[in-house]
Amino acid sequence: MTPQLQQAIRLLQLPVLDLNAQIQDALEENIMLEMEDLPDAPRTSAETTAEVETIRAEDTWQAQSAERIQDGGWNGEGRPITEFADESGQTLREHLLWQLEMEHFSPRQLVIGEAIVDSINDDGYLTADLDEIAASLDRESEITAAEIRETLEKVQRLDPVGVGARSISECIILQLQQLDASTPGLPLAIELAESHLDLIASRDYGELRRALRTSDENLHDALALVKSCNPKPGLAVSPAATEYVIPDVFVRKVDNRWQVEISPTGVPRLSVNQQYARLLRGNGDHAVLRSQLQEARWLIRSLEIRNETLMKVATCIVTRQTEFLEHGDESMKPMVLRDVADEIGMHESTISRVTTNKYMHTPRGVFEFKYFFSSHLSTTDGEDRSSTSVRAKIRKLIGAENPAKPLSDSKIAKMLAEEGISVARRTVAKYRESMNIVSSSDRRKRPA
Repeated sequence: MTPQLQQAIRLLQLPVLDLNAQIQDALEENIMLEMEDLPDAPRTSAETTAEVETIRAEDTWQAQSAERIQDGGWNGEGRPITEFADESGQTLREHLLWQLEMEHFSPRQLVIGEAIVDSINDDGYLTADLDEIAASLDRESEITAAEIRETLEKVQRLDPVGVGARSISECIILQLQQLDASTPGLPLAIELAESHLDLIASRDYGELRRALRTSDENLHDALALVKSCNPKPGLAVSPAATEYVIPDVFVRKVDNRWQVEISPTGVPRLSVNQQYARLLRGNGDHAVLRSQLQEARWLIRSLEIRNETLMKVATCIVTRQTEFLEHGDESMKPMVLRDVADEIGMHESTISRVTTNKYMHTPRGVFEFKYFFSSHLSTTDGEDRSSTSVRAKIRKLIGAENPAKPLSDSKIAKMLAEEGISVARRTVAKYRESMNIVSSSDRRKRPA
């Protein structure tokens, strides 16, 4: 994983509004960065691979897309939109527990993992030591200290990168360890994170050079790597309450095909200030400016990777969930992180990061990317159903029930079995409660 990819993945976790704020901070702090006047018209998933003739055939759509830049977006009904209420309310704990279900944790590791997650604060740090976690577990299960350490290591590989660390040093090292081993300055960056964060904080670069006995160039590479890490990774998932979200992608049907475009709203294009860059050519001085130039180039490339990755994941989701877009929740296909990861050639943890706080605007509404992922449920005809599809069927059955004789969870399970869907009564109850639908006895008491 290159530094640019690591930074791009971190940027992927940010909603558009937070991304804009970070870009604005970078523009204010880095003299080598400048903002271009206007973003280009959004690119569609068809355009990214089409020949020139196909691109020309899309001119009409591009013109409409350019108009939507000024209008603030497209809502599927010809009305401009800019913002949408964010009612997800997802916490870091919920995000981590979701990953425990999606990743390859054994039943024992799931139990340990839940205890570890319960001890992680909003910043993403583990606040309990391993002995305290062991004491909180069922003694009869005879879970060993080695199992707890092994599970913690797996949790530390979840999204966001650096979660589960026990110190800021470990947090940064966890992030650095995801970089490619050949990354310039990586060994020195890890050494800085292990032993010299105090000197970095005080900007005592002279003492750093003396302590590490290294060149200015190597030190600048290492410092750039350390500074690219997030000291509070948990806040990328559960930041302060956000009232509105801006969709990251728009999905619409064109010529009987579903197409995806990156939202251009509010995301500026950045470039390197060439006037300052020319001053550095052939000049060995200005170490700070050289460091800023490298950081500027990384940020620009990271934003490019962010859009490319976002487009790949969104296009894959749309391709797999066409039936949902056509017919609604009951047609949602089962899909887990590995399905998308295998198709686009990325790691499951990367897909998890891409789906965090990312929103897709469709004719059926605005959905978080995570909404399209659900577990597999077996059926008698051999075709798996998604848990989202089953929830929709449960909601439909309850909506059509006789108010005087509401359906019990057992009855719903039996009715689903008649459709070939094998679901236990307790699973029906869990799905019903997740939709905030009360039990049959409480529904019977309600006035018609």
